[in-house]
Amino acid sequence: MICEKCGSEIESVTCSHCGGVMMKLGPFCYLCGQKCDEADAETTTLHEEGNTVDFTERVLCSDGACIGVINEKGVCKECGKPYLRQG
Repeated sequence: MICEKCGSEIESVTCSHCGGVMMKLGPFCYLCGQKCDEADAETTTLHEEGNTVDFTERVLCSDGACIGVINEKGVCKECGKPYLRQG
């Protein structure tokens, strides 16, 4: 498959649960949400503007309603709220 953002070739996989063909971006199918058998033990990266992003290192926003991730300054890239540790 071709990345819509950068135009480079990205490996594609077929989900063993729903049968959908998708870019290999992580251990879960982004079409049905089930864990993909092929990606169980792998660390997945995405080519982004010449850099490699490791999704296993990202920290999700602590606001349960937000879909953003925490940036290097400790605030959410989507909503701007600071990260609050749970517990």
